[in-house]
Amino acid sequence: MTTSARSAPPPFGRALCAMVTPFTEAGGLDLPGAQLLAERLVSEGCDGLVLSGTTGESPTTTDAEKAALITAVREAVGDRVPLVSGVGTSDTRHTVELALQAEKAGADGVLVVSPYYSRPPQDALEAHFREVADASGLPLVLYDIPGRTGTRIEPETMIRLAEHPRIVAVKDCSYDFLGAQKVLGRTELAYYAGCDEHILALYAVGGAGYVSTVANVVPARLRAILDAFEAGDTPVSARLQQRATPLIELMMSAGLPGTVTVKALLNSLGLPGGSVRAPLRPAGRDAVDGLRAAYEEFIAV
Repeated sequence: MTTSARSAPPPFGRALCAMVTPFTEAGGLDLPGAQLLAERLVSEGCDGLVLSGTTGESPTTTDAEKAALITAVREAVGDRVPLVSGVGTSDTRHTVELALQAEKAGADGVLVVSPYYSRPPQDALEAHFREVADASGLPLVLYDIPGRTGTRIEPETMIRLAEHPRIVAVKDCSYDFLGAQKVLGRTELAYYAGCDEHILALYAVGGAGYVSTVANVVPARLRAILDAFEAGDTPVSARLQQRATPLIELMMSAGLPGTVTVKALLNSLGLPGGSVRAPLRPAGRDAVDGLRAAYEEFIAV
């Protein structure tokens, strides 16, 4: 499938990075570091940046820090790429407040995860997303990651939510490929792979692209997967996805959170990452060495 076969251009581009939030050694917000990282990501092929997602340690950043991050990154990248800000919490009222704050700070969209821990039923979940979408003028991305939240956004719920004019996209970490195709076939929602191992598979059936954690360290390499597919070279695209697998597995499925592995790699490369906030802890030396070896092998060819 080529871009021309897709019903509409993706609302935030194809290649999005779920950007980490750089911190200083003392644990404070490193805005100059965030600006440097954002500039690198954009210059190496990211179409959009997602700030203050869970990769950006949103549960441990303050509302003021979230707003300051949008402002600083906007200053760094200008209008070259859209900025999507994570605003999801367990509290509908607080989520609405964060959405309004993001709009005021200059975000182009909001990412809203299912309320975690409380596990609302589907009708309450639908009402939550509608209330947030009604509150601001920003387009909204549904973030479906039941392994972390405890609640799936069921396909039928997504299909109903797609009727809302400001609910425009999904970040999919459901590991339900059949469900994703059902929604793709019945809505105009832009479906972004939120799991790096699904980048090509979801794109091939009409997905919009990806929102990637691994893109923090290899933005150009991941974008090449989509570019090869768009050029009609499916075998090259498949090989690129396969070559990324060892790094993706080590970063996302080896027992450490993606935020920890990304920051470990960024720091080892001399790029802005910094510390993580408790309860997260930095990667140990063995983990850093393994990540660096997988990274070097991936970029060697």
